[in-house]
Amino acid sequence: MQNPPIITVENACKTFTGDRGEVQALDGFDMAVREGQFVSIVGPSGCGKSTLLWAMAALWPLTEGRITVNGREVLEPRREIGMVFQTSNMLPWRNLLQNIRFPFEIMREDPERYRDRIDELIEITALKGFERHYPGELSGGMQQRASIVRALAYDPRVLLMDEPFGALDAFTRDEMNLMLLNIWEQSRKTIVFVTHQIPEAVYLSDRVYVMTPRPGRNSKIYDIDLPRPRPLSVTAEPHFFEIVAEIKQTIFQDVQNDAAPA
Repeated sequence: MQNPPIITVENACKTFTGDRGEVQALDGFDMAVREGQFVSIVGPSGCGKSTLLWAMAALWPLTEGRITVNGREVLEPRREIGMVFQTSNMLPWRNLLQNIRFPFEIMREDPERYRDRIDELIEITALKGFERHYPGELSGGMQQRASIVRALAYDPRVLLMDEPFGALDAFTRDEMNLMLLNIWEQSRKTIVFVTHQIPEAVYLSDRVYVMTPRPGRNSKIYDIDLPRPRPLSVTAEPHFFEIVAEIKQTIFQDVQNDAAPA
């Protein structure tokens, strides 16, 4: 018998209201993520992927529906939930190590208790030797690696990632994917990952949720049956291309149906 999900999303609806009227971003989206799973969310641009992830982090409330983490409804930011954004959001006047330690200041905790963990993450992400460098002295990939270390430094149970590699070149992105899988395989954190890149989602994930065009609803769920561990060479295998092509076709068909006259 499987354990209950650590994350549940039930009937998630979100409507934004502004000067130009209302925009419905989510409409009844459901999701269940088990502990230690790596789950990705894909779909056409503007379908509500990031909106859902931000609601999971309690950065804004749902209009309707419910999100729980570890059996408790998410109503405010929680320590057990870490977040990595599309940009690194590093403070330019702080060096890399000071940026990594910043969440401890917010939580009023002593970062020295986590020194070994931080040192280990810095080693895994190939940032050793750059602890005293400032963001302006680091590449985009290095800054984003530092943001992942910052999110994991205080050992959250769940990691939410909102297109963290979207601004990186293809080669750096591959490096980051390999690094992220290495971290996940060692820590077995529960990860929910938003991306526009379907091959990236397939390569990284145990399960991929496909969203319809806005407002985001459930379209299809794919359980990825590629074996683990996954070397980068798996992305050149025929079965990998088959999965990617099927997900692309699902999204394309959803977009076509959405555009068709009623």
